[in-house]
Amino acid sequence: MNNQQALLRLQQMAEPGYQAFTSKLLPGVTGILGVRLPKVRALAKEIARAQDWAGFLAQAPEGCFELTLLHGFIIAQAKMPPEQRLERVVKFIPLIDNWSVCDSFCTSLKDAHRFPQPYWALAGQQLESGQEYAMRFGAVLMLHHFILPEYADEVLARLDRVQHPGYYYKMAAAWAVAECCAKFPQAALDYLTSPSCHLDPFTYRKAIQKALESYRVTPEDKVRLRALKTKER
Repeated sequence: MNNQQALLRLQQMAEPGYQAFTSKLLPGVTGILGVRLPKVRALAKEIARAQDWAGFLAQAPEGCFELTLLHGFIIAQAKMPPEQRLERVVKFIPLIDNWSVCDSFCTSLKDAHRFPQPYWALAGQQLESGQEYAMRFGAVLMLHHFILPEYADEVLARLDRVQHPGYYYKMAAAWAVAECCAKFPQAALDYLTSPSCHLDPFTYRKAIQKALESYRVTPEDKVRLRALKTKER
């Protein structure tokens, strides 16, 4: 299968109503057909099982949101050595130009659980890149795969060390801090109350807001978070 054949398949699965819905969620993103994610994943699985999946990935996914997603899902699903997958992940990151591709790709990278160390290093490298969506990739990769006892403190430390004015990076950083509040509340609250916390005011407030919205944060911790929200930054 080549890109044109895949594009035809995607077009056949497109829903006009879903296209309108997705376009509202992704302002400025062009080439949205309106294919639901499970269908894109199913097509990716079909291609990943074929012998020519590497040839398919050799083609650039140009001009179509779902085609870019398809390439990302194939990278995540196809059978290949972990070193080769990591190389393909690195090459895919510059193609990420919206939060949806970023987040869907990150959640699909199961190798981050099986081989954590290279992906932990990759997350840190992308956070230091200075590029909004590469930085979001780093934050979301940590959010989904590394908010664990052995990594939680360093997740907060990594997020504290970098800043970017881009909205989509800030929201991912806030989301990751909020997730730390849910899973490791003492460490997260110690960080948020520390005078050495360097989160910018927007990210700080959004992190608290997201934590307050979480059903996994206890009422007692929400009282502490509400007190923080009233403080000036």
